Amino acid sequence: MTEKTRIYLIRHGEVEGAGTPRYNGHADVPLSERGVAQYHGLKERFGDARIAACYTSDLTRCVTGAEILGPYLGVTPVREPNLRELHIGIWERMTWAEIIEHYPAEWQARLGDIVNYRVPRGENLLDLRARVMPVVEGIVERHRGEEVLVVGHGGVNRVILLEAIGAPLAALFNIEQKYCAINIIDYYEDGKTVVTLMNG
Repeated sequence: MTEKTRIYLIRHGEVEGAGTPRYNGHADVPLSERGVAQYHGLKERFGDARIAACYTSDLTRCVTGAEILGPYLGVTPVREPNLRELHIGIWERMTWAEIIEHYPAEWQARLGDIVNYRVPRGENLLDLRARVMPVVEGIVERHRGEEVLVVGHGGVNRVILLEAIGAPLAALFNIEQKYCAINIIDYYEDGKTVVTLMNG
């Protein structure tokens, strides 16, 4: 096997209000107490990992975790705005129930074309991929042969994972991303990738 870069890709911890499905997008929502505890609970999961760097979305729900895990792993987190969650435009901070009530046609349109539909003043999945993947490619290139922690969001992580396995964006919700899920992606110099999902 050729030299590899290993990325430990984690989703942020539970946020306040997590019991009610809603789109947070770029809104800077805080973590719940459980969300903070989830990050601390991840420490032992890294075992013998030798983390050389940490990159995080610049939203609080990710930064908090990076600042918990980074010092524990001996690295200083680097904030990367392009790792933010999908911008969901005028739906940001709205619950699913509110969207269905006020924007029923648009809700159905998005369900019918998850890849291309763009909520007004927001992004679609193609926009998200175009924003996120150059960041990931840059991390892999800068850290050849090293192990890196990346703290991201459910949508962002799914896009990264789909790219890694060569699956279409339409399969976005075929991948589970629970709060503080760990995903391991090995990027080999010959272009091969191997993905391990550790949601539980």
